[in-house]
Amino acid sequence: MTPAQNALLERLRDRLAREPVIREVSMFGGRSIMVNEKMILSALEDGGLLVRVDAHQHQELLERPGATEAEMGPGRDMGPGWIQVSAEAITREDALSGWIAVAMQHNRAVTGGAP
Repeated sequence: MTPAQNALLERLRDRLAREPVIREVSMFGGRSIMVNEKMILSALEDGGLLVRVDAHQHQELLERPGATEAEMGPGRDMGPGWIQVSAEAITREDALSGWIAVAMQHNRAVTGGAP
């Protein structure tokens, strides 16, 4: 793992420590966090974030600072529900917490978890 990726992962772990069913796996070129067996976020090598969101909110969320269409590779976008957020856009704790909240909202909707 890169230093930037490791630092972001530590921040994510701190904020998600109270979730009952959490684990980490390597996928999508990063270290992904699973809640209730569904991926919510992935810490990318450059310190950026891959976020799983409700596809219906996709366009609206792309208007946030640093948000772009997530790609599996050059020119291969992952489609609605997958957003990449630049490392610069999540340096503030409130910005990171906002993305975590969006990811958890989607996770709870698809897993039937508590709000």
